[in-house]
Amino acid sequence: MSKVIFVTGAGRGLGTDIARQALAAGHRVVATGRRPEEIEKTLGGPQADLLVTRLDVTSPDDAHTAVRAGVDRFGRIDVLINNAGNFYAGFFEEISPEHLHRQLETNLYGPMNVTRAVLPVLRAQRDGHIITISSIAGLVGAEFNAAYAASKFGVEGWMESLHHDIAPYNVRTTVVEPGFFRTELLMDASTTWPEPTIDDYAERTTATVEAWKSVNGRQPGDPAKLALALLTIAGQDEPPRRFLAGADAIEGATAKARELLAQAEASRALGGSLGHDDTGA
Repeated sequence: MSKVIFVTGAGRGLGTDIARQALAAGHRVVATGRRPEEIEKTLGGPQADLLVTRLDVTSPDDAHTAVRAGVDRFGRIDVLINNAGNFYAGFFEEISPEHLHRQLETNLYGPMNVTRAVLPVLRAQRDGHIITISSIAGLVGAEFNAAYAASKFGVEGWMESLHHDIAPYNVRTTVVEPGFFRTELLMDASTTWPEPTIDDYAERTTATVEAWKSVNGRQPGDPAKLALALLTIAGQDEPPRRFLAGADAIEGATAKARELLAQAEASRALGGSLGHDDTGA
């Protein structure tokens, strides 16, 4: 069944793959990004089933304007795919407060802004689906990843809670945790690399930046296949609330689940006996 799919970050990488495959499958697409002219060119020029419109996800006004444009053009929105994002790499002490703010503004507040603009439409329809791209870094913290993981852990908590808010209105949610995919996330247009500023970290920072850059173009995941998987999920009556994308993400999440279970069990003796005596807990 043809749907109206609203995609953020459609100008490159996974967002382009999603928009292109959605059009090929017969869906109507609202493809958004900061450079709409480039998006339209990338997707093959003007098309009856394509609306390209400007959207900087950090701007609530942009989000509301883009959503209105989509509804005016196609009459409804069925699926929102929150895809836009970036990566501020570095050890926490070397990430400036400004960069940390920008990371959260794009990766956490960005999808919140767009979702806040779309939700009234989906509620009124009593039907819709919100898919937000997180990361395995939203479940598993790692070295050199403090700002990015903070933004994605935030996405996880927000989406998990949002499900309970909007399920009564038949609006479904899926949070997606990809592993390493050969997108453009590690390219300079999407990643801000740190400058060594603290002697204790300098050698590690230089080596880690080189290691991360060497991964670009050699990630195991195929974004075209991920885009197709997301469209498959978007077509399901009961989509998963969480989708692990890539064998590496599945293994990482499995290991984290085991770790959490072990930590819960290790906490039982001390942590399980902290209630007031009159509660029996």
